[in-house]
Amino acid sequence: MKTSQMLETFLAANADVIVCTLTSVRGSSPREEGALMLVAPDEIWGTIGGGALEYMVIDHARRLIASGRAEEAMDVPLGPEIGQCCGGRVTVRLRYADVAARGEVTTLAMAEEEAAPHVYVFGAGHVGRVLAKILSLLPVRVEVIDTRQEELDLLDGGISHRRVAMPEAVVRTAPPGSAFAIMTHDHALDFLIASEALARTDCAYTGMVGSRTKRAKFASWFLEQGGDRAALERLVLPIGAQGLGDKRPSVIAALAAAEIMVQINSREASDGRKSILSQERVARGL
Repeated sequence: MKTSQMLETFLAANADVIVCTLTSVRGSSPREEGALMLVAPDEIWGTIGGGALEYMVIDHARRLIASGRAEEAMDVPLGPEIGQCCGGRVTVRLRYADVAARGEVTTLAMAEEEAAPHVYVFGAGHVGRVLAKILSLLPVRVEVIDTRQEELDLLDGGISHRRVAMPEAVVRTAPPGSAFAIMTHDHALDFLIASEALARTDCAYTGMVGSRTKRAKFASWFLEQGGDRAALERLVLPIGAQGLGDKRPSVIAALAAAEIMVQINSREASDGRKSILSQERVARGL
């Protein structure tokens, strides 16, 4: 289920909700400015970082609900006095979620989902299925591409997927900033997909399952086809290696997911972009 759908379910189930937003962050903090949490009498949605700060804000929000108060601000030092050692200081705005606030939060959650980077997993085999499952829990839009319907049918429910006769063509139409994780059942197809990905300079990550031998073979083929030698430096092969040498599909997938997120976040940082939702939460005073 998408984040926005889970949010809508939460709001529908709770008549009384307080929106808790970090409106300013000075120094070290467990979450960034704009991080948001919704508090109802018996459940919460989202997080502002956990720990003593979060428990304090949850208790305060529930007192507001019980007393019928609509809004308050908290200025909290993240030091020994609250049992937290971040050392920074945060301001938290607590606001009753009226109809307008509910609409704004839902709209912004949907906007963040639409703006999330695309990650294309080419291949629905053992590693691809686990990688897609992990990525489905992260703030990206994952889609699995394969030529084999029987493998796509083994994916967990809710994971976007397509059966495509020419997977390499998907790379050409992918949005800028996309990530490509290549792990099909066919080395020749892997090579075609990687070649298309390396022809682009606007993608966040290109990785391929394999070995050093496979990398050497791909490099030789790629250069023979007129590929740019400098582009080879952008290829992660083997994917998810991290020097561990563990070839279990679940371990490779976990390490690959970490690689992908590091590269995506690095690109976003270099572009000077922040989360749309975080910016808008503060700007709209949520």
